[in-house]
Amino acid sequence: MKKALLASLVTVLITACAMADTKPINLSLTPEVAVYDSSTFIKGLTLSIWGENEQSSLAFGIVNGTTGDSSGLSLGFLLNYADNYKGAQWAPVNYTKGNFLGWQAGCFNYVGGKAKGLQTGFLNIAEKADSCVQIGLVNLIHSNGEWFSELPEELAPGMIFVNWGF
Repeated sequence: MKKALLASLVTVLITACAMADTKPINLSLTPEVAVYDSSTFIKGLTLSIWGENEQSSLAFGIVNGTTGDSSGLSLGFLLNYADNYKGAQWAPVNYTKGNFLGWQAGCFNYVGGKAKGLQTGFLNIAEKADSCVQIGLVNLIHSNGEWFSELPEELAPGMIFVNWGF
């Protein structure tokens, strides 16, 4: 009985500590000048001049930065950047260092890991593609093999107007 009570108490304390680092809203001028620091997980709404938090939220800002595995909808006036992202990034420049799942729309879109979803813009770049379609003026998927050799799964390493990798 004492062991069950102790296990329950430990579980409640761990859950409370984990939830303490999650907040529903963040307002920021920079990552250092914000209601909550950049180590706080935001689950809800982020409004910022320049914000940078791991999040699962709707983010409005001039520059929206996300760390870790983030998700949601990022609407940036200039730039969205992320470590890994699931959802939609809409800004003139969208940059994801790692993997991306969803829709990037802007003038320049980049995924440094695996892209899965849709990229629409003037210049779309994905290092690797897994069920990814690019629509734009210049579309590059570095992991695609030789030109037209893997049709219909892959189109080309670089293509105008449309490119894909499945």
